[in-house]
Amino acid sequence: MIDDLPRCFGSSSELYAHYHDTEWGVPVHDDRTLFEMLILEGAHAGLSWETVLKKRDGYRRIFHDFDVARVAAMTDEDLAVALTDPGIVRHRQKVEATRRNARIFMEMQREYGSVSHWLWSHVDGEPLRGDWSERGDIPATTPLSDAISKDLRKRGMGFVGPTIIYAYLQAVGVVNDHWRGCWISTRALLVARSSKPG
Repeated sequence: MIDDLPRCFGSSSELYAHYHDTEWGVPVHDDRTLFEMLILEGAHAGLSWETVLKKRDGYRRIFHDFDVARVAAMTDEDLAVALTDPGIVRHRQKVEATRRNARIFMEMQREYGSVSHWLWSHVDGEPLRGDWSERGDIPATTPLSDAISKDLRKRGMGFVGPTIIYAYLQAVGVVNDHWRGCWISTRALLVARSSKPG
């Protein structure tokens, strides 16, 4: 049973509420999780986030718990098998982009030491804090998401448009967009400060 706490979203199911309360807006510095969320946000295109959350275990199973090197090494046959599995979104372009994005993600790791370092350098290591009265005030894109999207697309990644990337930045805590009426709004900011590496 879901409680009556005011949330930005997620009150439709316990799974969705748990994601909102424990993950969304909390900073991520681990490359494996950053890769996972990049792929899941890409899968989200055209679908509800709750649908993707319900398939998250399927994605972890099919895509080697988001071990980026193993995903990058998947064969065409592996991808063909993935496309028959109801545990994921069976969209050919999204599945093929998962492998391609993994390979580019690894190139970025070699270039920057970690994708986390590259990503967080855009905000000097500090989460950006939205100040929204209600969820409807939150933008779909920002100049930051536009710039990151442009960079990733130039590198050859797929399903990384500005709207997807803004949702990604929110998901991994680069942007904390819990609106002021949300019960977790201040807590997410405190977690952000306490979990910063170094």
